[in-house]
Amino acid sequence: MKSASALRSLLPYLRPYRARWITMVTVAVLSLGVTVVIPLMTKAVIDGPVAHRDQPGLWVLGMAATALGVVEAVLWFVRRWLIAHGTMGVEADIRKDLYARLQLLPMTFHGRWQSGQLLSRIMNDLAAVRRFLSFVAVFLVLNALQIITVSTILVVLYWPLGVVVCLSLVPVMLAVQHFQRQYTLLSRRAQDQAGQVATQVEESAAGLRTVKAFGREDHVFARFDHQAKTLHDLGVDKVVVSSKFWTLLEVIPNFTLILVVAGGAYAAGHHLVTLGTLVAFVTLMLSLIWPLSALGFLLSATQEAMTAADRITEIFHAPVEITDGEDPSPPSGRLELRDVGFRFATAGVDAPWVLRGVNLTIEAGETVALVGATGSGKSVLAMLLSRLYDVSAGQIMIGGRDIRSLTLPALRSAVITAFDDPTLFSMSVAENLRLGRPDADDMDLARALDVASANFVYELPEGLETRIGEQGMSLSGGQRQRLSLARALVAAPTILVLDDTLSALDVHTEAAVTAALRRVLRDAAAPITALVVANRASTVALADRVALIEDGTITAVGTHAELLAGVPRYRNLLAADDELDDGAEHLVEWVRR
Repeated sequence: MKSASALRSLLPYLRPYRARWITMVTVAVLSLGVTVVIPLMTKAVIDGPVAHRDQPGLWVLGMAATALGVVEAVLWFVRRWLIAHGTMGVEADIRKDLYARLQLLPMTFHGRWQSGQLLSRIMNDLAAVRRFLSFVAVFLVLNALQIITVSTILVVLYWPLGVVVCLSLVPVMLAVQHFQRQYTLLSRRAQDQAGQVATQVEESAAGLRTVKAFGREDHVFARFDHQAKTLHDLGVDKVVVSSKFWTLLEVIPNFTLILVVAGGAYAAGHHLVTLGTLVAFVTLMLSLIWPLSALGFLLSATQEAMTAADRITEIFHAPVEITDGEDPSPPSGRLELRDVGFRFATAGVDAPWVLRGVNLTIEAGETVALVGATGSGKSVLAMLLSRLYDVSAGQIMIGGRDIRSLTLPALRSAVITAFDDPTLFSMSVAENLRLGRPDADDMDLARALDVASANFVYELPEGLETRIGEQGMSLSGGQRQRLSLARALVAAPTILVLDDTLSALDVHTEAAVTAALRRVLRDAAAPITALVVANRASTVALADRVALIEDGTITAVGTHAELLAGVPRYRNLLAADDELDDGAEHLVEWVRR
């Protein structure tokens, strides 16, 4: 069974806690032994001191029974303490490895999976697995052991009634087989739906500004209500199935108890068993009701844990695709794209080529602007340089080395990308800026902020220590872009990729940032190779050369003036920008001065 196999694949996480688990199982078995012995001592008391009016013997056995009760309580406490500490550690270990795995998985994986589904797995599903390891698995073993042990003792005490008890277990097993598959299916659907609800909540929170701007609160609530109702209905279906199961598990033991009491009374009246044996038999029989009744809950929780483990292992088993090379030295030098092609991997379908036959050479310290219409492949090409995606064909070389031969930390410490829609995290401004270079000092931050015209951060309530909200929603789009650019510069890249990073800036701020950037890129002490994805003529001012990309391939390379003069398609693209009509050439000349 696939889900059972998935659950078994998580058992190695128990190894660091092996000694604690062995101790816990030992304590649990001792506790079970005490539970079974107490009714047998009751038999000894009734058939011995009580029957023979032996008061001293009664005190001795009574004190022994009391001591066993105290020992049982202590053993229960120790067992619970050991279980809690062991399983909490297992849950923490799995969660850390699961989160680390998510960091390794490629962008293609994250593009297919909803973030709410991932959140549901790393929180809810892991909690289900922890419950199984901390409670369910232990009690399944103990209850099974208790049922077998007690049934055997009952047969030994008085076999006719013992056989009745054993036969009553048959319909219980049949009920387990009948409801198991149905509950498993419902459990998986409910857990998947919980991920959908989490996704809906997360998307609504992240897009709250847009929702309010369009006045669509009622629409968003209706969508959430539909998802929540589906989850509610699945929960009710699970309750219905488990209720039928639980009903059988309540009726069968109680009906068996009635037969045992009636048969035992007859046997005792005809001196077939002693009174002490009958009391011990009934007491032991009653001790079976909890294990049998709990079987429904335990098996339901087991199915949920198996389904949860299946969902967790889906992430662990997802292919990494983008693997580390063996060269740990950061690359530098000429950047070359050799017949590069790329298409998104789609299972069983030949996806169209996003890029094909792309050839481009950027010399060390040179800046090249990449210009093209929307959907031409500019941003995808930019992401290939840091291996957020891997090329489907061809090679990307830095300093004569294929980037796939480099370790990912080495490559991504050298190739830094600032995106047009930057992500800022719920931490301080300084922590965001140091994301790519934790050891950067305040002077490094100040220089980067000055180049990016992001000195507005010093006016925030706590300056660089101001915590910005999730996704930086407390800042404007232009402010987020400038912080993203500053963050990229703080990382001290060898190759800087600007994916339309200045698109949200006003013309005056953009001119100042462009001029400062040009000085940084041309710094004689440490020149930076740059690829600038540009949609506006003013951004092209940064570049020494311009590459025109059309339908996934580069069709022309030259200076801005050369392409304006000789490539009508390039001229038409930039003509849509009012800055060209208003004198972009003058702006270019001003920046060059």
